[in-house]
Amino acid sequence: MKIKSQKDFYSGLMFTAVGVAFAWGASTYNIGTGARMGPGYFPLMLGIVLALLGLAIVFNALVKPSETGDKIGKWAWKPLFFVIMANLLFGVMIGGLPSIGLPPMGLIAGIFALVIVSSLAGDRFKLKEVLILSAILSLGSYLAFIKLLALQFPVWPTFITG
Repeated sequence: MKIKSQKDFYSGLMFTAVGVAFAWGASTYNIGTGARMGPGYFPLMLGIVLALLGLAIVFNALVKPSETGDKIGKWAWKPLFFVIMANLLFGVMIGGLPSIGLPPMGLIAGIFALVIVSSLAGDRFKLKEVLILSAILSLGSYLAFIKLLALQFPVWPTFITG
C-alpha cells in the first residue's frame, strides 16, 4: 500500500498512539457512568476520541491523493530541545530539587524561565518582547491559580518570602 501523504500518515499515527496511551492511563482510575462520572471518565473519552481522530487521519492519508506528496522533512532539533528543556526547567523551578539543596523558586520565576528558554527555539529572539510576554503570563497565572482557584504553591522564591 502506498502512503499518499506522509505528513498526515505520521501525524495520525502520533494522535492514535497518544490517544491509546491516554485512554489506557485513564483506565486505572474509577470510570463511573455517564450519569455519575468518575475521575477517569473524561480522560478515557478524550483518549478514545483522539485515537479515533488519528485513525481517520491515517485512513485519509492512505486513500486521498496529494498533489505534492507531502514528504516528511528533517527533524527540527533546536526547537525540540529548547521546548523540552523549558518545560523541565519550569518543573524544577516550581518544585525545587531538595536532594541537591535547590529550593523552589516559585511560579513567577518559573514562568519567566519557561518563556525565555522556549522563545530561544524560534528564529528570532527579542528580549523586550519576551519579557513583556513573561510578565503578562505571570500576572494571568497568578490571578487564575492563586487568587481565583486558591491553589497552594510557592509564588516567589523561598529566600524572598522567608
